[in-house]
Amino acid sequence: MCQFGDVPQICVQVSLSNGRTVEAQAMASLKEILTRRPVAATIRLTVPAGGARPAPPVGPALGQYRLNLMAFCKDFNARTQKYKPETPMAVTITAFKDNTFEFTVKSPSVTWYLKKAAGVESGSGRAGHVVAGTVTLKHVYEIAKVKQSDPYCQYMSLEAISKSIIGTANTMGIKVVKELD
Repeated sequence: MCQFGDVPQICVQVSLSNGRTVEAQAMASLKEILTRRPVAATIRLTVPAGGARPAPPVGPALGQYRLNLMAFCKDFNARTQKYKPETPMAVTITAFKDNTFEFTVKSPSVTWYLKKAAGVESGSGRAGHVVAGTVTLKHVYEIAKVKQSDPYCQYMSLEAISKSIIGTANTMGIKVVKELD
């Protein structure tokens, strides 16, 4: 063990092929390593906003790992109260072996937003040939602003997210225009 500031770190000596040895420090402190909990499972679900109940699909998915269903439902519904009811939310639940859990909630998918903005039930079966609907650049910008709050997109620029949304719209057969006529 070696010191890095006041925090003890795990050190490793690595022998290189040229005969030299290099000492490397682990990024996690000893305290972090000792307090990590073993993960039992990672569960991915799509649950309606404000609609988490102990019934399927939530009940069986969490019940098999003996997680507290009511605590999850209460926390999930509280976190998603700012969205309209029945908005599909992607949730990733990390179940630990000590029957505790953590979860992250992502905003609705880009395809869901595009279908709502275009006013269609589904995309085109023949993207590039048949136009299923139309959205404006303003719609794309508003969707990008919402998606930027996702934990997976928070470090992406608004421009990069917008380009990705335009690409998704093209593959769905939804035309992106500057403004509606």
